[in-house]
Amino acid sequence: MTRVFQTVDELDAAVGQHLGHSDWVVIDQERIDAFADATGDHQWIHVDPERAATGPFAGTIGHGYLTMSLVPVMVASLIDYAGWSMKVNYGSNKVRFPAPVPVDSRVRAGCELAGVVPGRAGTQVTLKVTVEIEGSDGEPAAKPALVAETLTLLTD
Repeated sequence: MTRVFQTVDELDAAVGQHLGHSDWVVIDQERIDAFADATGDHQWIHVDPERAATGPFAGTIGHGYLTMSLVPVMVASLIDYAGWSMKVNYGSNKVRFPAPVPVDSRVRAGCELAGVVPGRAGTQVTLKVTVEIEGSDGEPAAKPALVAETLTLLTD
């Protein structure tokens, strides 16, 4: 369910709240290869299934930055900043990739509203985003694929 925010006061009231989880997204080889082509990162652990089968992960894995690149679309399914005419990705803090994402895994984002700072340029929103990997039992794996603080600047 998407949480809609119209005002800074509504955002302030939600600081510290977990805002839910996105739908699961499949990280298949086609997505990994497309990301490799877009970024020029063709390291064998991502794009060579035959070689990767004998490597440290027993198969290919998604790029960490592929996982990061999916954060905006996953978070957008959870949050609507309806009270502002524009939102701009302002950056990230403390980005970590604790666990690899094996090919054909499913990932989802959970987020917590960590901070709201109004300013002259707009309102800066900090989200703590955790991207989980689905385990074989359908529950999130013990270690997440990504933990980051994302910054969004909201303007009129």
